[in-house]
Amino acid sequence: MSTTARTRRELPELPLTGWEETKQTLHLWAQIVGKVRMASTAPRNHWWHVTLYVDVRGLTTRRMHAQDGVAFEIDFDFVDHRLVISTNRGEVESFALVDGLSVAEFDERLHATLAGLGIDVAIREEPYRVPVTTPFPEDREHASYDRDAVERFWHVLEWTDGVLEEFAGWYCGKTSPVHLFWHGLDLALTRFGGARAPALPEAGPVDQETYSHEVVSCGFWAGDENVREPSFYSYTAPEPADLRQQPLHPAEAFWSEQGGGSLALLPYDAVRGASDPRAALLAFLESAYR
Repeated sequence: MSTTARTRRELPELPLTGWEETKQTLHLWAQIVGKVRMASTAPRNHWWHVTLYVDVRGLTTRRMHAQDGVAFEIDFDFVDHRLVISTNRGEVESFALVDGLSVAEFDERLHATLAGLGIDVAIREEPYRVPVTTPFPEDREHASYDRDAVERFWHVLEWTDGVLEEFAGWYCGKTSPVHLFWHGLDLALTRFGGARAPALPEAGPVDQETYSHEVVSCGFWAGDENVREPSFYSYTAPEPADLRQQPLHPAEAFWSEQGGGSLALLPYDAVRGASDPRAALLAFLESAYR
């Protein structure tokens, strides 16, 4: 298969405007599932216990434990478009992910399914760090689900996950897993320098734990209200004074100011259109790290 044909298969078009309503709905669904994971998994440094992971059919929580010790996992199956709950007792329950399924209905069905298996857990039923503030059980506004767009998003995550895994192997120090943070719906990898970072006096407990040590973080997200196109990113915290003057590769990469800090950005379409997408992304990640 030629490089061009392989790129078209692995890196489909993903304009934010074409699926933004679906992305918002999926994002809120992922927050509900992520909060179940947070409540059913022992804490780990830097909030690594709350994340989701890319797998061969979509996204997964990996193994969690109910209060009675039953092991279970929740999977977004983007092949058959179902939410699947499996236990170590051999039970498998699921429901369809379809257009018209509101956040409130998703929340109700998930908790009902978990309760039927005897493994339900209470969560804080409200969105986290997104523009939406409606509690999950009351949100009947967000109910869009474009199967084709979700499949394309998943294929981008799957490809990116593989490149980030390769990049993680270039570093001998402490790194995070490659995982999806559901507060921003971004696939992320973080390298740690080993030194403690200065305290953030105005930050809450989430950011204090996230940025307790010096980091260079990178990843992918599909766009949001601030960056209106899917992009790869990297940032350094704490940020060196001259960071924004450092060169980035390839030529399409640039520095942007986001939230008072410097964010290195590489548009997804620049990688998708490159003669060697993998090499282009790795060049960006390494230049931003350097």
